[in-house]
Formats: sequence, structure tokens, C-alpha cells
Amino acid sequence: MSYGRQQRLNWAGGRLGSLFAKRSVQPGEHFGAPGQGSAAAIATGTVVALLLLWVVVSNSGLVKPLFLPTPQAVFGKFIQVATEGFAGATLLEHTLTSLARVFGAFALACATAIPIGVLMGVSRVARGIFDPPIEFYRPLPPLAYLPMVIIWFGIGEFSKIYLIFLAIFAPMAIAARSGVRSVSIEQIHAAYSMGATRMQVIWHVILKSALPEIFTGMRIGIGVGWTTLVAGEMVASTKGLGFMVLNAAEFLASDVVIMGIIVIGLFAFVFDLLMRHLEKVLVPWKGKV
Repeated sequence: MSYGRQQRLNWAGGRLGSLFAKRSVQPGEHFGAPGQGSAAAIATGTVVALLLLWVVVSNSGLVKPLFLPTPQAVFGKFIQVATEGFAGATLLEHTLTSLARVFGAFALACATAIPIGVLMGVSRVARGIFDPPIEFYRPLPPLAYLPMVIIWFGIGEFSKIYLIFLAIFAPMAIAARSGVRSVSIEQIHAAYSMGATRMQVIWHVILKSALPEIFTGMRIGIGVGWTTLVAGEMVASTKGLGFMVLNAAEFLASDVVIMGIIVIGLFAFVFDLLMRHLEKVLVPWKGKV
């Protein structure tokens, strides 16, 4: 047998062996998909490096404690505010007040923005009605329309929740509309050809296909809600994490400011992780079809 023929047989045998291998090849495994692999170790290393940098810089005396307090001072202030309180309330009371405002506005936005966004995606009439006002106020910072909210609704609790609701509503509605518009027309035609009604197509095809975009809008919306919390608690507030941070800034209590920022960031991060988990459970087909 010639050398060339032997090489061809070896190549064919290798191909057959790979075809009948026990473990199937994962998508992107051979060439490497963009962003493939876990970044948990890198993220952990980044967090540790930043904390070490904070410890070194703040304890070395290069920066005054007024501008960058040490981690020890921030942790001590955390214990003090949690037990003794700050600005007339404990850390738990500030936190519960802010959580009620943010998640109350988030729940209200979910109940209104998602249906309106889906309606905008399936109906040109709804798109013509809701799209202009949403696109008009969406780029505006909440501080721009905060005075009008106060004039219309006063300085009570409703105005704070309504301000956060407006900030969350726009990205969630636009994400829902984008998800509906991205549904494959072939799937819709296939459902109709199998006898599905319009409502069945919307519920079983369009809405389920739009879920990844809807979850993305929810994650963006809750992030915007946390950033708007500080603006909402600027007016006539006596409790809340945003109020605590602003009140501490007036007295140059930078350790309380940083502590409040860390608490807000941790709650936002935990909720984002929860949303990612729910997305994996409820939308297992994302990125696979």
C-alpha cells in the first residue's frame, strides 16, 4: 500500500472516529465562540485587586481621609449606622424605605411597560400613540422633569415612586417592543398555518420569543431605577439610602457616603444576579436557536 493511500485511510478513520465520538462537540468549541468561557475567576481577581488598591492608597496617607476614607473606617461606620442610626433612622430603616420605593416603581413598570411595549410591537396604532411620548422623554434625565412631578403630585411618597417609575418605564417598553419586532416571521407564519389564532400567536410565539429582550429591559430598568432613587429622595425625604448619602455629603461625612454607595451597589448587583438566574430558568433557549 502506498504512503499516500495510507495517509488517506488514516485521515478517513480519524474523521469517522470524531463522528462517532461519545461526547458531542459543543457549539463554538473547536474554533472558540466570542466571549466563550467563564469570567468568574477574572472578576474575582479584579474585585480583590481593587480592594487591595483601596487599602494601600487610603492607608498610605497619599489621599486625605476626607476624600478617600479607609475600608476600616467605612466598615466601622457601617456598624455604627446599623446599630445607632444616621439622620434619625437606622441603616435597616433607610434600606427598607429605598427598597419599597424602587421595587414598588419596578413592579408598576412591569405591569404597564411590558404590555404596552408588546402592544407597540404588534400594532401600528399603539406604536403611533405611545412611541412619540416615550421617545421624547426617554433621553431626559430625571432631574429635568423632577420639578414638574413635584408641582403635579406634591412632595409626598407618590411623587418619589412616580419619578422612579418614569425612569424605568421607557427602557422596559422599548425593550419589549424591540423583542416583538425581532421575532422571526417564519415562526409566525408556521403558527398561523397550523391553525393558531392571533392571540395564540401573540402569547405562544411572539411573547415567548421576545422574553430575552424583555429580561434585558428589566435589568436595564432596575439599574436606572437605582440611579434615579437618589434624585427622588432629594425632596422632602426623612429616610432612604439616597437621602442618607445626600445628607452625609452636606456634612462631608465621606465614610457614610461611600458606605451608602456600597450598600446601593450590592443590592443592585444581587438583584441583577437574580434576574440572570430567572432568565436562565424561564428562557433556556436564549442563544441556542
